[in-house]
Amino acid sequence: MKEFVVIHDYLVSEAVVGDWDGQEEVVAEIVNEIYHTLYDLAEEDIETEILEQLLALIWDTWIGQEVLPDLESADIYEWCKHVLDNREQHLQREDY
Repeated sequence: MKEFVVIHDYLVSEAVVGDWDGQEEVVAEIVNEIYHTLYDLAEEDIETEILEQLLALIWDTWIGQEVLPDLESADIYEWCKHVLDNREQHLQREDY
């Protein structure tokens, strides 16, 4: 159940995103937007464990991507929607 997942436990600060050539604050904001978007799009009755695994997938997928500082909200929405619509594929591929 979604209400058992505390989204604030996943949010990051610029101190933890690593070196992004002065764009650490932007990167932290974008990563946090991805977390919030996935959480908001998840259905209310999603299994807690599944939602936690999908949220963990965000860091693993995005933190090393050079495109991260340039992501637009529409791109984030589409990625999150895709992950939720195809969760079995993503969870199997990541061996969660």
